[in-house]
Amino acid sequence: MDSAGGGPGDEGPHGVLSPQSLSVLGEGISLVFSRWTALQMAVENAWGGKDSRSNSEELASTILSWFSQSKGPLYIDDLENLLEENMEALFNTEIDDGSIEEVAEELMIMHEACLEGNYESIEKLRRSGPVVSAVSQSKRVVDDDSEYESSDEEASEMMVDEPMPHEMVVEKPKQKQMPNEDGWSTVTSRKNRGKK
Repeated sequence: MDSAGGGPGDEGPHGVLSPQSLSVLGEGISLVFSRWTALQMAVENAWGGKDSRSNSEELASTILSWFSQSKGPLYIDDLENLLEENMEALFNTEIDDGSIEEVAEELMIMHEACLEGNYESIEKLRRSGPVVSAVSQSKRVVDDDSEYESSDEEASEMMVDEPMPHEMVVEKPKQKQMPNEDGWSTVTSRKNRGKK
């Protein structure tokens, strides 16, 4: 009882994405990443070196491959670990603001929907239009008192030329932090900063 040539919602054996679903999921991953402030900060501030933008594309490709090539069930913990490891490897950045868990959850939900041929969440991201740079939004919030009241484009350019503002959700490790035996320093969340 093989049914050849089904609709876009047809999935292969054990939840394999159809070529159309795979393509749409790839676009969805890119859209989610374009709205992930921590990743965009890493790209705009070249925390991954001069190849930061291509590192971001490599991360999206790695996640799409994980969804499409994994054998057996997919677990959100594995996806979180993959995101965390790649942020460290590609951008030398540890993220401790809870955004990895949020991004992983959104991607898992998106993947499940794509398996069913439901592209509504990705359509919604498409319709929401171009993203006002999450980094420049963060910049304006942090620099509320500053003399800069500029357009998003100018704020984005400012982020490349100026040092990081003093309080952001994710900060590059400070020099006074002591690295552990592997040479990594932990970035603490804002919530934990005042506590000793």
